[in-house]
Amino acid sequence: MQSVNLVIFDCDGVIADSEVVSANLLAEGLLAYGIRIDADYVFRNFVGRSFPVVAGIIAERFGIALPPTFVSDYRAALREAFAEGLRTTPGLLDMLSQLACPACVASSSSAPRVANTLNILGLTDHFGANVFTASQVAHGKPAPDLFLLAASMMSMPPERCLVIEDSAAGIEAGLAAGMKVWRYAGGSHIADIARVRAETPADVPVLDNWDQFYLLAPELRA
Repeated sequence: MQSVNLVIFDCDGVIADSEVVSANLLAEGLLAYGIRIDADYVFRNFVGRSFPVVAGIIAERFGIALPPTFVSDYRAALREAFAEGLRTTPGLLDMLSQLACPACVASSSSAPRVANTLNILGLTDHFGANVFTASQVAHGKPAPDLFLLAASMMSMPPERCLVIEDSAAGIEAGLAAGMKVWRYAGGSHIADIARVRAETPADVPVLDNWDQFYLLAPELRA
């Protein structure tokens, strides 16, 4: 196994404990169009995918094309909700403070949303320009494009990258990119750790808190 020289973090559900808020707002917004789903449906079907992909899935499954205003209204509601109380996942900041190698963010969310999230969490300076989003590639997760872009921009071969993801789509993308992948299951949107472990590929470690990060890779601690 090649040593790890770059850690690529997903944003929502890994850095930011944001998925419950996002899912509830999406389910609430869809009610106006006669679409009744709950947060668990969002977690199982949409987490890790870009919003255009989500809108396409909704149109196909429910026969309803969402108007352009839905996206702007949803994002405005998210900004307001995040500003009121968004937090990092528990223990993230302590883990990041000890990380010995470079790190970046690769997210399916829009660039403005990721920038706003990192700003609220006080992590803008920590990652600097090393933030990449699905808007920069032709195919988002589960395609490997975004992770390959991140590795290229960070001048790191894929086999020396470690991806930290919470979603099935992100895990598939990281493996397709030829990278080492861990699944983070410590976000508040994951209630059934046993189910997550059961559905995760056997060669992908699952950690449900950041204290386990350096147990899995002590060589990455500064």
